[in-house]
Amino acid sequence: MLLRESGRHTGDDYDLTAIVEDGAASGGVAAGQALVRYADAFYEDGDAFAAARDRLHEEIGAEALVDAAGVLAIFNAVVRIADATGIPLEEQKARMSADFRGALGIDDYPAAAGKV
Repeated sequence: MLLRESGRHTGDDYDLTAIVEDGAASGGVAAGQALVRYADAFYEDGDAFAAARDRLHEEIGAEALVDAAGVLAIFNAVVRIADATGIPLEEQKARMSADFRGALGIDDYPAAAGKV
């Protein structure tokens, strides 16, 4: 949701389907494919994550990699805490994100459907 809103503010057009289509597109984000692969590999074995991290480092450099690692870590922590405690998506955010959650299939995820 933040990427979509910041794109509206700056006039950039981001394709959010890039996050659910096996890294086939950048989504309009610099190093987008490498960023998606890095985030996905976080949940895989160590070799896949190390390779994704190294590729991302080559594309964006050390300082930006530190930022990406921080975003990955905090997102992982916040989502786990929200899921574990049963914190629902706020009504305003649900309304603001309804269009792209449906289009991306996010509403079909077990956690979104209340099946977890």
